[in-house]
Amino acid sequence: MLGIDIIKISRMASLMEHFGEKALQRFLCDEEIKNIKNSTNAAGYWAAKEALSKALGTGIGKDCSFHDIKIYKTPKGAPKVALSSKLIQNFNITDAALSITHDGEYAIAVVTITTSSPANKIQEF
Repeated sequence: MLGIDIIKISRMASLMEHFGEKALQRFLCDEEIKNIKNSTNAAGYWAAKEALSKALGTGIGKDCSFHDIKIYKTPKGAPKVALSSKLIQNFNITDAALSITHDGEYAIAVVTITTSSPANKIQEF
């Protein structure tokens, strides 16, 4: 399954300016907040979480909250995703891949999810 999201970085900058760390706490855990250097990073994390929720087919809400998804980086700086046991079990997730990019005024993220669920297999006709 595939999900993509885009956010204007100035939108995130405005949220951070108006609400400070409370804006970040809305969608990030304490560990993630430590990794945020600026609104560009924050926008990338937002887009990643939105993209993952779209890949699940739910969007952010009751079935998948921002705090069910955790973004972290490898020692070389590549973004990775960790998921709550609730998401893994409810959606039969076996693997996920994440890519985040920033260009000009935008942050974009793409997520692929692999599941063991037969409901998500390609349909025949």
